[in-house]
Amino acid sequence: MTQHPMSNAPRPANDGPKAAARNRAALVTAAREVYAEHGLDAPLSAIARRAGVGQGVLYRHFPDRTAVASAVLEENVREVEQAAAADGATCAGVLAVLTWHLTESAAFIGLLHAGVAVSRSGFLGYALALSERVERALREILPEGHRLAAANDLMLGVAMVSGAVTGPTREERERRALAAWRLLGVEVGPVRPFAG
Repeated sequence: MTQHPMSNAPRPANDGPKAAARNRAALVTAAREVYAEHGLDAPLSAIARRAGVGQGVLYRHFPDRTAVASAVLEENVREVEQAAAADGATCAGVLAVLTWHLTESAAFIGLLHAGVAVSRSGFLGYALALSERVERALREILPEGHRLAAANDLMLGVAMVSGAVTGPTREERERRALAAWRLLGVEVGPVRPFAG
């Protein structure tokens, strides 16, 4: 039997739970990017590759496509809710955060059109609940008498703007979204993610 000399070089540390948390965060970031480019039907293998992990790691964190999409969309919705609940929040500011998410994520647009794109992914009920959370957050910050205050006008306006969010670059999608808000006569602040 051949014996191999043992190396005195230190072995890489097993980061345990730290690696798991890092991998999950990398997967959510990668999923957000892949979904922005290809929508909710993007292959899970593309997400794992973008995150720099194997598919086994992806499945340890997310048992199926629904779980991955839910994690990404939950972050989008949570940021809109946080923007609406922040001290000094304004309708224009919250719509700016919403618009940022629209320009960044084809998946988020699919969520706001829950009966169409999202239903193919098998989690229509969850998507509808997330969409309702977005509407609740927006309604909390919408001033009385706002042009979108009528029962169905708010989410119809959001759907109309999200339908205009097309283009090859983020800048073009943002330009078109802001033009759509302008045509609706709705003021929107500087488009940006929620900065807590």
